[in-house]
Amino acid sequence: MAYTINKTDGTAIATITDGTIDNTTSLTLFGKSYSGFGEFLNEDLVKLLENSASSSAPSAPLTGELWYDTSSSQIKVYDGTAFKPTGGAKSQSSEPTSASAGDLWHDSDDDQIYFYTGSAFQLLGPVFTSGQTLSGWKIETINNNVGVSKVIASMFVGNTQVAILSKETFTPQTSITGFATIKAGLTLNSTLGAVFEGTTTSSAAIDVSSTTNTSASIIAGGNFLRADAADTTTGALTIDSDSGLLIGDEQELTITASSGNVTIAQTRQDKNLSFTINDGGSTVTPLTFTGSTGAIGMTGNVTITGNLSVSGEYTNTSSVIKTVDNAFVKVNTGNSEADAGLIVETSDTDDARLFYDVSENHFTAGEGGTYSQVIRLADATDDGGANHSTVLKSSSAGGLTMDSVTLVAVGSDITSSTSTSTKTVPTIGQVATSLKLWGGSTISDDSSNSIAGNRYVETTAPTDGQGSNGDLWFRREA
Repeated sequence: MAYTINKTDGTAIATITDGTIDNTTSLTLFGKSYSGFGEFLNEDLVKLLENSASSSAPSAPLTGELWYDTSSSQIKVYDGTAFKPTGGAKSQSSEPTSASAGDLWHDSDDDQIYFYTGSAFQLLGPVFTSGQTLSGWKIETINNNVGVSKVIASMFVGNTQVAILSKETFTPQTSITGFATIKAGLTLNSTLGAVFEGTTTSSAAIDVSSTTNTSASIIAGGNFLRADAADTTTGALTIDSDSGLLIGDEQELTITASSGNVTIAQTRQDKNLSFTINDGGSTVTPLTFTGSTGAIGMTGNVTITGNLSVSGEYTNTSSVIKTVDNAFVKVNTGNSEADAGLIVETSDTDDARLFYDVSENHFTAGEGGTYSQVIRLADATDDGGANHSTVLKSSSAGGLTMDSVTLVAVGSDITSSTSTSTKTVPTIGQVATSLKLWGGSTISDDSSNSIAGNRYVETTAPTDGQGSNGDLWFRREA
């Protein structure tokens, strides 16, 4: 009678005829009255004992069947598709093959535990290898100086405690090298000279005790300019903004730029902007801009290289003489032709003036509104007869030509016949006196034309018998 062999769930797996065997599974199944059943039965029991130990998986496994893989030294179970490791930790130097999700592997070289994610082994811990010694974060509980427990996280590198992370500040009860006080936050080991390296977006404070830079890009705190105290820089200060520089508790002085133009401004109403210098140890103010009036005050000598253009009035507030070193002073430059010159203030309304009269093409001078031509040598003549109303000059020979000359009380009387020193022009009276003194003696005028003895003035020529030897005779026209 044939056997029907069923699985645990009742499903028939094989029907075995009497006297035959079946190899549908990993075991050899035999029918009734099979003569060699003892060998197959014992071999089947051995396979069950050793879980089919072999480097090759059973060829006809059933779901749930165990197989000991001798190549990986693992018990594996058939899941209906393939043999998978049954789990548990493997301790070996290389990661296990054919691992299942959740399997653990102890790396015997580094003393680290890995778990299998289903696709790869991930480190479970510790984060450091046995050769690296304690490295990474270690959670500890220590007491403060009054015996209260505090939980801290210590950062170790190569078995050295580099930093401690704490939620509060306290002093350890038992001394910890490099950590006399533990601060709230992260405290670095003071014996290592440890510093924070890298980039941060903000900082609560900066250490300015050093000015030694560790590199071109790592700048010591003492090399930064302070905003809360007076400070000095040895480099150029650049403000890369048109808003410029603001100075003063009310930003009175501003230096700004706009479209390439720069403005220096005193922004307080009616306040001055002054420039001072040290002159021989004394502070002087050569230039002041007066806010209340808009005036500019200058003290000291001023040197101008180039042109000086003044559109307003020039006012002299002192009586000193103004000196100009230039050979010429030019006025009315760049304007249409107009009378121009020099005005001297006097008590008159129009003052005193010396100016060039463009309508007459000559210089004119005068005072009180009355002006006349300034005569040049070229404007004079030595011929007053031919050029009336013209200023006269002597000719190259010393002569002078005139139509007539009227003299008023020129010169003085001749008192002696030997008087020869006077060079004044003689008058009519001097001529008459001269005649009276002619010959050295004074002749009284007898009211006639004849002065006996010496001189005669007649309208007719003398006749024989008139006069004596040596007498002079003047004939005048009737």
